[in-house]
This record gives sequence, C-alpha cells and structure tokens, in this order.
Amino acid sequence: MTTEEDKKTEGNSEALSEGTLLSHLVELRSRLLKIAAAVVVIFVALLPFSRKIFSLVSEPLRDVLPGNAMIATQVASPLLTPFKMTFFAAFFIAMPVVLYQIWSFVAPGLYKKEKRFAIPLLASSIILFYMGIAFAYFVVFPLMFGFFTAVAPEGVEVQTDIAQFLDFITTIVFAFGLAFEVPVATVLIVWTGLTTPDKLGKARPYVFLGAFIMGMFLTPPDVISQTLLAVPVYLLYELGIIMSRIFSIRKEDTEDDEPDTD
Repeated sequence: MTTEEDKKTEGNSEALSEGTLLSHLVELRSRLLKIAAAVVVIFVALLPFSRKIFSLVSEPLRDVLPGNAMIATQVASPLLTPFKMTFFAAFFIAMPVVLYQIWSFVAPGLYKKEKRFAIPLLASSIILFYMGIAFAYFVVFPLMFGFFTAVAPEGVEVQTDIAQFLDFITTIVFAFGLAFEVPVATVLIVWTGLTTPDKLGKARPYVFLGAFIMGMFLTPPDVISQTLLAVPVYLLYELGIIMSRIFSIRKEDTEDDEPDTD
C-alpha cells in the first residue's frame, strides 16, 4: 500500500521534474533569443553594404561570365537578392555566437574535466567552419564556375540569374562549412564512448566511399565539385582520428591524476 509519505515524495519528484523541464525550456528560449539578436544586429550593420557584399561573393562567377555580368529574370531580384545575401552573411559571421550559445546550454550538464575538453572543441569547430567557407570561396568556386562555363555548348552564352546563384552558393557554402566539422564530430563520437580510434581506423574504406556519396548529394552533379568536397572530408576524417587519439590520452591522464576519494 502507498503511504501518505510516498505520495508526497512522488508529488515532489513530479514537481521537481516539471520545474527542471520548464527551466530548461526557459534557458533554451533565452539562448535562441540571443542567437537571433546577434544575427539581427550584424544584419542591420551590414545592410548598407549589401550591394558590395553581393559583388564580392559573386566575383568568382562574374570573372568567367561574358562581360563579367549576371542577369536578373525577376522584377524584385535586384532588391531582394542582395538583401538575402546580406542575411546569410550575417548568419555565417554570427556562427561563433551560435556555437557558443549552444555550448553554454549544454555546459551545465558537463563535469569540470569535460568542460576542459569542450572549450578546445568549441574553438576548433568555429575555426573549421570558417575554413570550410574559405575553401569553398577561394578553391571550389573558381574551379567549379570555370568548369561550368567551359563545357557550355558552342553557341550557348552562359548567363546566370542572381537569385539562382544565391540559392546555389548558400547550399555549397553551408555544405562545406558542415563538412569541415568532421574532426570535431569524430572526437565527440570517441569521447562519448560510442567507438574507439582503432575502430574508426578500420572504417576508412567505408568513410572514403561515404564521402563521395555525400559529395554527390550535397554538391551539383559534376565530378569536380563532388571530388572537391569528398577529398577534404576524408582528410579531415583522418585528422579527426588523430585528434581523438590525443584527446583520449589526455582524458586518461586527467582521470589518473584525480585523487581517489574512496
């Protein structure tokens, strides 16, 4: 039989769980609002330079187009496309704030020794994300756009619409930004105990094939862009294995150095 004390204990547990869930939701809402505020502030600051931002981003394509000019097939495209481009630029610039807010939301549930490893991973994820964007802009775009214009049939003049160009490059940039997070994802998988560096090393052939399959889905249907995404992903996977071994050794050393409280 359930006593009155058991009922009170059960009621207090339910109230505690409800209160904890509510506090997490409030905290999540606060973090999302800070992310939105950061993006909006950066967007407003960049808005006066929207035309220059679009010109800078579209330069790799315009350099290989006839007359170095693009076209606008929709009435509102000359206004809306630079506006959208500026918003995406603001979001990418605000990525450190986004990742920091995510880390701040997760951090209270980590132990002190885990936080020491999380901070380098956070910094690495920010650096790798921007490295992916830089690689897409300085390496992938010139090669890919040059290839597209070079294979155009004779008598066909390549004229790219600015709205379609925006949709195209945002997909490519976001894909490369995420792809360069492979080392961090690899370390996290090992860190959580789901696998080991040795098992990851044995999975190399499958990862190599999977990188090309991912490149096929995330990039346009051409061999150049697919290869330019697949090869860095595989190399970053190898870097992730090395990083996971280093973090595993440091984690073991930290645990060995902790005093025995028993």
